[in-house]
Amino acid sequence: MLSTPEQYTIDQWMGCSSDHVLSGRLSHVVHPAIVDDFLGLQSAAADEDIDLQIASSFRDFDRQLGIWNAKAAGERSLLDDAGNALNFGDLDDWQRVQAILRWSALPGSSRHHWGCDLDIYDAAAMPEGYQLQLTPQEYASDGLFSRLVNWLPDALPRFGFYRPYAQDKGGTAPEAWHISHRSTAEAILMSVSAADLRQSLRTRTDMLLVDTVLAHWDDIERRYLQPAWQ
Repeated sequence: MLSTPEQYTIDQWMGCSSDHVLSGRLSHVVHPAIVDDFLGLQSAAADEDIDLQIASSFRDFDRQLGIWNAKAAGERSLLDDAGNALNFGDLDDWQRVQAILRWSALPGSSRHHWGCDLDIYDAAAMPEGYQLQLTPQEYASDGLFSRLVNWLPDALPRFGFYRPYAQDKGGTAPEAWHISHRSTAEAILMSVSAADLRQSLRTRTDMLLVDTVLAHWDDIERRYLQPAWQ
C-alpha cells in the first residue's frame, strides 16, 4: 500500500498506471486506503435504510480519453449548464473544450484516476428495472436519491469523505453523487502538479483538441483544474 506523497508518480496520478489501486472487498477497483472507511460509511447508511452502492470508482486514462474524444468528435452530446444538448456545429474548438469540461474531466486530471473518489447511489430507492443515470435530477430535492443527499453532509466527515463537487464554482458542474476520501486525495495532490500534467499532455497526439487545451491552459487550470482539486 502506498503511504507517502513521494511514492505517487505522474502515471498513477493521470490514471496511466493502476498499481496504486486494487479490487477486492468492495468489488470495485479502488485505492486500498479507502476501503475500511467506505465500509463504515456503507454500514451507517444501512442503519438509515439507505443501500449505499458504488456506481463508478477507478477510471484509467484511456477510458477518460475515450469519453473526451467521443465528445470532441461530436459522437456524444455536448451539454449546456442546464443539461440541454448544444449544436456541435455552432461551436468553435475552444467552446467545445469548455462544453466538455463542464461535465467531463480532462484526461489525466480526473479524480477518478486516483482510486479514492467514487460515484454513489442508493440502490434501495431505485424501482425495479430502473437504469441509473447519475444526473442532477436524480439527486435533486425531489429526486430519487434525495434521502441520500440529505444524509450525506453529516455522515461523510465521520468517515473521512467529502464532496469536491458540491458547489458550482463556475467550472465543472456540481455532482452530488461524487465523494472523495480526503486524506488520500490530499496525499496524491501533494505529489504532482498541473505543470506535470500539462507536460504529459503535450505528447498525447491521440487526444482530440489537445492543441486548443494547451493554448488555453492557464484558463483551464484556473477554472476547471484547481477548483476540482481543492
